Amino acid sequence: MRLEYFRLIDRIVELDRPGRKIRAESDVPMESPVFEGHFPTLPLMPGVMLLETMAQASGWLIIGLTNFDRMPFLAAFKEAKLRSFVTPGKMLNVTAEIAHEGSGFTVTTAEVRIDSKLICNAEITFRLVHFPNLKFRDGMREVAGTIGLPMETAADG
Repeated sequence: MRLEYFRLIDRIVELDRPGRKIRAESDVPMESPVFEGHFPTLPLMPGVMLLETMAQASGWLIIGLTNFDRMPFLAAFKEAKLRSFVTPGKMLNVTAEIAHEGSGFTVTTAEVRIDSKLICNAEITFRLVHFPNLKFRDGMREVAGTIGLPMETAADG
């Protein structure tokens, strides 16, 4: 996890295409400039970054299911609940699944757990658009490779 760069998913554990689900992991670093101000002497992962972690897992799910045909852009959170604090050194288990698709939008449900404890969850809406340019799509493919997103080739489907 690179908090200061908002790159919050470290690895994709499973992309279940038929089930339209994803499981990902993220290791909260022991030290980060983010923790210097949030909060002095009591470092906690900011809630907005937990929301972003769920959004990124959901985004990778959508990208994986569309085989890089569409880029999901965050449009809305609904029923977001932050249930517990996250301290440095924890491993986040993130899951997301497709709840609804249509009219250029996709809705996911996502959650973060530490071990089996539910930390946060939300319903997240994304607007799907074509990638703005090939360079951007290629950059996303590169990141996908580093986190282990299974990718289909053109011959696969």
